[in-house]
Amino acid sequence: MKQNYLAYSFLYDDPADLRCDFEIMSDEIASMIGMLRSLIDNKEIREDLSKTIELMYHINPSLRTKTAVTAEELAWLHERVERIQKETRETFNKAAPSRGKAPRFVLPQGCTAAAYSHIIRNKCKSLVRLLHRYQQQGNTVDDIIFNFTNLFSGYFFSLALKLNKDNDVEEVEFNSRVYK
Repeated sequence: MKQNYLAYSFLYDDPADLRCDFEIMSDEIASMIGMLRSLIDNKEIREDLSKTIELMYHINPSLRTKTAVTAEELAWLHERVERIQKETRETFNKAAPSRGKAPRFVLPQGCTAAAYSHIIRNKCKSLVRLLHRYQQQGNTVDDIIFNFTNLFSGYFFSLALKLNKDNDVEEVEFNSRVYK
């Protein structure tokens, strides 16, 4: 294999070493966030998405090098999630009313941007799972990386609700046959 044809220097690492998989997946998520950003006109959301892309790229080398995200940045993301949740709480509660301890779900659909936000939410959960597998192999993962990747999933769920609300798209509750 010719070195100057190589797409990424770590692609041929040992398959059991999940660091390259983490880097590829976080790069994919950052690219997807960029695609989502292109679908949105709201200036504030576009700025937030630009920052989330940067944060995802700062997380990208964390398993191979060092943690480059901060508690202040995590607090910034958490504040965004809380603000969006407050704004969409009524919409969510209307679509998925509380039924005691049963989890509440809405279908991952709606306007194009919201549907794409749900896809990113799901990818973030996959990233958390990959981190967990990496840690289960005996490797160390800073808690802040787990916190970020979990919170990213919550951010993109909340953002999907907001995008649907802003586009007058009603959420549709998913009633599980299992979780009652």
